[in-house]
This record gives sequence, structure tokens and C-alpha cells, in this order.
Amino acid sequence: MMGISSDATLRASLEIPSLAPDESKLSPAGSLGIISITSMGIGYVTVAGFDEDIQIQPQFLNTALHGDEVDIVLFPKVEGEKLSGEVEGILKRARMEFVGTIDRKEGNNFCFIKPDDKRMYMDIFVPSAQTKKLQNGYKALVKIKKWDNSKKNPEGEIVKILGKKGDNDTEMESIIVEKGFQSEFPPKVEKEAEALKKKSKPIPQKDIDERRNFRNITTFTIDPEDAKDFDDAISFREISDGLFEIGVHIADVSHYVRENTELDKEAIHRGVSIYLVDRTIPMLPEVLSNDICSLNPREDKLTFSAVLTMSANGDITNVWLGRTVINSDKRFTYEEAQKVLDEKSGFYCDELANLNKIAKIFKGKRMAMGAIDFEKEEVKFKLDAKGKPIDIIEKPRLDAHKLVEEFMILANKKVATYLSEEVKKINKGASIYRIHDVPKKEAMDELLVFLRMLGHEIEMKGEHISSKELNKLFEKLKGKPEESLVKTAAMRSMAKAIYSMRNIGHYGLALENYTHFTSPIRRYADLLVHRILAKHLAGESLSAEEVAWHHNLAMSLSRREVDAVEAERSSIAYKQTEYMLERIGQTYTGVINGITNWGIYVEESHTKSSGMVKLKDMKDDFYVLNKETYSLVGQRTKKKYSVGDKVKIKVVAGDLERKTIDYKFI
Repeated sequence: MMGISSDATLRASLEIPSLAPDESKLSPAGSLGIISITSMGIGYVTVAGFDEDIQIQPQFLNTALHGDEVDIVLFPKVEGEKLSGEVEGILKRARMEFVGTIDRKEGNNFCFIKPDDKRMYMDIFVPSAQTKKLQNGYKALVKIKKWDNSKKNPEGEIVKILGKKGDNDTEMESIIVEKGFQSEFPPKVEKEAEALKKKSKPIPQKDIDERRNFRNITTFTIDPEDAKDFDDAISFREISDGLFEIGVHIADVSHYVRENTELDKEAIHRGVSIYLVDRTIPMLPEVLSNDICSLNPREDKLTFSAVLTMSANGDITNVWLGRTVINSDKRFTYEEAQKVLDEKSGFYCDELANLNKIAKIFKGKRMAMGAIDFEKEEVKFKLDAKGKPIDIIEKPRLDAHKLVEEFMILANKKVATYLSEEVKKINKGASIYRIHDVPKKEAMDELLVFLRMLGHEIEMKGEHISSKELNKLFEKLKGKPEESLVKTAAMRSMAKAIYSMRNIGHYGLALENYTHFTSPIRRYADLLVHRILAKHLAGESLSAEEVAWHHNLAMSLSRREVDAVEAERSSIAYKQTEYMLERIGQTYTGVINGITNWGIYVEESHTKSSGMVKLKDMKDDFYVLNKETYSLVGQRTKKKYSVGDKVKIKVVAGDLERKTIDYKFI
């Protein structure tokens, strides 16, 4: 998690920068790490060499903010208590801009900005020079300019007024800007994109002639109904009886977005596209994402492809990787493709049926190898013209979804395998991989205790829970109230998948080699993999300087992905809260998914809206928390509330600003 010093040495085999800490930055009793701060204002620092995070109480944060790289001093260890310490210095700020609500008292020539992010534990002071036109209750983006005294509020300046608090566009824009993204592209980026369109429509013949031609082979895309950017297509043809050629064709974004252009710099900054409830914030301007690069039907398109020859049983006899040109015959929605599979008739019925059969074989093989099935229910929103949620419905998981997923996994695996073998063969260069480390033993132990508390015994494999046993449990719980709860707990116990130059494999998918190749319109990592693959196919490799640059960028893209996921979850939580606020007094069924000293968390079963029954509102008895059984027990009535229980709840209140819902048991 530490940066690379300028004189970092390169390891000979993979030419990857040394990650040893710069000892000149370490105080004799100090340690470097990244600090995470909770909504309660308590910090936790992950430090290399320590099995547990170092806890930092609010009075010892010394202006440190969530995500900062800090130098800490450890306090003496107290038996039975967590390791604790104090922030001694801030080496690198994660961010200095925050979104918040303007709070200006009448008559004052200054104001405060109350941050939306509750991990920002201090309001930001804005002096008189900027407050004349500021309206109370409006939202703004503010930049901290000075904060050298932890006992005083940070001083900042207004960067942008976002709009009136509570308006849909203001709230969605706030979520985007809070995570460091922008809705609009800089004019020079838009100008560069428009110039590309003029040069590339129609596609110059020379660009077509140097590619393998798939325009006469049956090809189609399968995407969500509201999708506008199609970055993957599948081609299918029968070579002989029971032998097929299946192509996974990916938009060749690298042909258009060249290194060091304004488009490329902006794409690096964004890192990913963001999908909020009511809008998409694309990584690339729409002229590229929805037009030039998008694999729209009945248009010639430039692609980068993994073409696999295989039997009906999924035995692969040949893999070809390279640049291609396609012309998609049809744009399927998932529902349309599923209808063809279900009714066994319609456009490309035979092709879809064969692909579906082979996809199921591939998934079966993955599961047999120990891949973990984390498939969970998701929701989507129906909105009115003003963006207000009028319904929340469950997203179905169709065979059509799984079909596409399996062939994308297969293509990613084959590209990663080729690159890994190339790097070993020439003992030079490197690539970016999508890696997923094995879970920490402590996390596995906690999961084991949790599962036993719910009445589920599960086998350990060495220091880890057997992934096959975990899948058996998921299958056993399918359709039961606690299914989502158990899968969420299992996911939280896992390490996070990240991008890395070090290929340690992907634990969750049970693959030795894996990368991201299939979504370059919406993920910059995939674009990088395309460029690296093109180099290796041309007999070249990354230089030592390029390896170091890619290494740093892989870490940055991993962090950017987290920002995007948090933004997407925040928009969902906001709309769920907004939806439930319109239904105060209504009753629902839910499942208890957490118990604390201050209340019981419940996830409503239909909308997946999580809320709390506050302990202070449970006045029928005096309840005591039993940490060993994750339950609350009434002292007089012996009434017991446990994690996993199915309960009936009433919506009693909500807070849009905090995105929280209050329930009451009935």
C-alpha cells in the first residue's frame, strides 16, 4: 500500500519494483500505512508486519483523513486490548475536496460546509470572502486549503455549487463529485473525440485489411435492455459435426485511444465508468463509448478477439488471439436471448442453444475446481420523470446472463494464460492481472463462528474453509431467508480482487491466470491489457520503465474501482431511502442481518432496503446483547432476536442525508 521510492530497484525476473518500505521515512517507533476512518471518527491503520490494524482514537488523528498515507507511533501494548497509536505525520493526502451542505447562520459573514461523507469528521469553515452568494441548504464542492491545527476546523474554499439539497440531479451529482468523478468531459477531450469520429467513419480500408475478417460469420451482442455501450460480442460457426469456432470479440478501444492523448489522460483519471441508479458516467465520451467503439448491430467494427476452437463438450483444441473486424448481426437484450432459449425458436436459436450448453459445462468445470458461487439477488429501480423511485424490483439472473459471463471469463483466462506464458518464456516484461488473494485466517475463523451460530457446520481445508463446502451451503440455502445474509458474510470475509503486475491467481474463480480483457469501453485496466497483448503478439514487451508505470497505475485503478463501487452503492441506498420515506407506516417482511449495542439491522426482503430497529424503541422489555450468539434476549419475556431471523417490520422514519431507514418490529 506504500508508494515506490524513486530509486526503487527492479526485480530481474519480472522487472517489478521493490515494495520494501523506505526506511528513511520510518521513525524508530513508527510505522507507515493507509488510514481508514469510520463514521464514528475512529481510525484504523493497516501496517505491514502486523496481524491486526492499529486503532487510532479521534483525539490522536491529528488532521488525518480517510485514505491518507500516514506515519504512526504505537502506544504500549495493553493485554486484551487492540493495538493503538497516534498519527505522527501525514505523508500523502488521499483527497482534499468534499461535498457538503452549506450551513450559514443569519447575520454571519462566514459559513460551514457539513460534509456528506461521515468519515470526514469535521465541518469545513469557509471565510467571508466567498460567502456572499452562498445559499443555506444548497450543496457545494469545497476544497480544504489549510488545516494545521486538529483542534480547529479546516479552512476551505468553494469549488462548485451543485444545487439545492434534495433535488435528484443535485444528489446524484453530489455522489459523483464526492468520489472525485466529473459528469462532463473537458472541452479538449470532447474535441479530440469528435476529430476521431471524422477520421474513423467510415473505417479506413487499410485498418480493415490488416485484420482477420469475421464480418460474414454469425455474430451477436447480448446486453441489458437499457445498455448503450456494447463492448463484447460472440460469434459462432460450426466447423464440422460437433466442432465449433467461438469468437469472443471485444471493442478495440486501443486502436482509437492512443497513449498520452487527452482522451487517454482523462480515461486514466476516471479509471472506470460509473453506473448510478438513474445515469451512467462513462469513462470515455459518448461519441466513442456509444458510437465509434460500441459494437452496434449491422455496422463494421474493429475488435480484439479470442477465437476458440472447441468440441460440444467444451474441450478446447485451439486458441487464437488477435485483431479482427466484425459486423454484428443482432443486438439481443438478455430477456430476448432468454426467450429464444426457453421457447427453442427464434433468431439464432441453434447458436444460442449450443453456446448455453457449452457455458454450463464451463461453469461446472470451474465449480469442480473450487470456484465460489457468489451469485446474489440484485434490485433495479423504476423511476418517474423526476427521478423519484416508484418501484424496486428484483433483477432476474437468467441463463442468458450466465452464458455471456462464462465466455467472458473464458476469454479473460485465455488472454492471461498467454501473457503469463509469454512473460516466462522471454523472461522479460510483465502484464496486468486481476488477482484475488486467499482469505486471511482471522477472517475465515470469524466466518466459521458466524456460520456455526446460524447452525451450519462447514469443513476447513488447511487454514481455509473449503470452497466446495461453501458452495454446498449456498445451494442448500437457495431461496431461504438467510441466503443473502450468508453470501454477504462470506464475501466480506474474502480478500478484495485487485489489479496487479504480480500474478498470484484468482482464488474466487479458482484460476491460476486471470485478467480483465473484455470491457475496455468501461474499464481502463482492460485497455491496458489490450495494449500489452498487442505488444507481445508483435514480439515486443514492456520496458523496465513501463513496468514501473503500469505497477503504479494498477494500484491506482484498484482504488478507483472502489470509488466507483461506493458511488454506485450510495446511489442505491439513497433511492431505497427515498422509496421507503414515501411508505412510512407500511409493513414488510425482512431478515435480521446485524445486531449491535444500539439496534438491530434488518434487510427488507423485496426491495433489499436495509434499515435499523433502534434498541431505544424496543420498549417491551430490557434486552441484553449476546455476542457469542449474535442475538438480543429480553430479560423478562426471554424474547430472542437473532441474525438470520425472518421478521415483520414497519417503516417509521428515514434520513435521506444519511441514507438510513428506521424500522419497528410488529
